[in-house]
Amino acid sequence: MPSSRYALVAYIHHPVGQFVENLRQELHPVTTHMAAHLTILPPRQLSGSEEAALEFLEEACSRVVPFDIEMGEVGTFLPTTPTVFIQVKRAAYRMRELHDQLSVKALHCDEPWPYIPHLTILKTDLDQQARDAAVAAQRRWDQFPGSRTIHVDELMFVRETGGVWQDVAPVPLGRSLLSARS
Repeated sequence: MPSSRYALVAYIHHPVGQFVENLRQELHPVTTHMAAHLTILPPRQLSGSEEAALEFLEEACSRVVPFDIEMGEVGTFLPTTPTVFIQVKRAAYRMRELHDQLSVKALHCDEPWPYIPHLTILKTDLDQQARDAAVAAQRRWDQFPGSRTIHVDELMFVRETGGVWQDVAPVPLGRSLLSARS
């Protein structure tokens, strides 16, 4: 049986998320299976059990105050990978802090690249495809009429087995903060 990898994401249920999913369909239909999301913890193997990781996430995230981020410009990770994304312009530090707080215990991983808060649009096979897609994506993003501010109040712990990603469990932010006020 293939070994599972895990990640922690924030799905974008917002007009920006719909924009990214539509843009992905237009520019690179091969990747339309991906829901628009911000990655908090990139894919990794667990150093403990799934249950222990989820228990840690629920406890740690219960103390994290939900926050807003604002999306910036389109970029790529070229020449490292042919990935096109929208950068997080405002409050990226909140995502970095959350990443650092959660990348411990069963979720610790020596990541191959520095963590950069972003919203992936697509990943291609070729560098030139990524360059062309980035130009088209920026042109479309410049015309996006909606708010670029996204409220992050829930994360999703996800598992990949055999190339298929599945939701494991939602992880709300600030749960203990709400119960403390009740």
